[in-house]
Amino acid sequence: MDAVRVGFVGLGIMGKPMAGHLLKAGYPLTVFNRTRSKTDELGSQGARVASTPAEVGANADIVITMVSDSPDVQEVVAGKNGVIEGLAPGGLVIDMSTISPAVERELDRQLRERGCSLVDAPVSGGDVGAKNATLAIMAGGEKADVERATPVFQKLGKTITYCGAVGNGQLTKLCNQILVSINLLAVSEAVLFARANNLDPLTMIQAVQGGAAGSWQLANLGPRVVKRDFAPGFMIDLMQKDLRLVLQAADLTPTCLPAASLVHQLMSAAQAAGQGREGTQGLAKVLEKLSSL
Repeated sequence: MDAVRVGFVGLGIMGKPMAGHLLKAGYPLTVFNRTRSKTDELGSQGARVASTPAEVGANADIVITMVSDSPDVQEVVAGKNGVIEGLAPGGLVIDMSTISPAVERELDRQLRERGCSLVDAPVSGGDVGAKNATLAIMAGGEKADVERATPVFQKLGKTITYCGAVGNGQLTKLCNQILVSINLLAVSEAVLFARANNLDPLTMIQAVQGGAAGSWQLANLGPRVVKRDFAPGFMIDLMQKDLRLVLQAADLTPTCLPAASLVHQLMSAAQAAGQGREGTQGLAKVLEKLSSL
């Protein structure tokens, strides 16, 4: 059994199954979540339940954070009663959220002032990947820190890629979100087109997914659109946050991203219709409404 003590902050759709894999792998695990009831299941399985992120830090050599946005990561790592207050020198924070690359660099600077360090390691694969431990992990940081984190990553994901310095994991994830969101628009349009022409969309998906048009989005979210299953594997609100980060970074370069901008606008319409907490496949509803279908 690995003696490394692991802490986990953020037990949402992704974080809870990820933390569960680490507990099952034998890591001594301490967990924290703002909604304490979400810690009950892991607590009953042997995890220590902390009352603050600082307490997580005090009982861990490596702390993983998996929360929603840049301000949330800043709060749980460097805010009042944050991880940084409890983490001993030599400690490592692995942020697996999707947030601003600049925030990751600043948190790394603050941690290094205390003899600690940070790896930014956002993931792709959604709730399915989190449950099955098949996530794609994009890691940025000092190479020695990423190597130290790798045994933990191997319990959570199937593909682990070293992307370079702190912040590069997030930049890689933002590239991922450009690809995912635009592909999802293509899937939504194809399903809409099939329905409008009285073609069985499930037959269409079966026919094309093994060819050049095949993708994770088509195989996994296309059938959900057809079956009217809009439960979130990844919420529209979170994708909008990611696309906001993409467009903010693009403004600094500057880079022209017309398709990503279009998806952001269409998902804004979904949010306005009250669909923000639905799965990203809810984008299809916006196109249906525009087509009066």
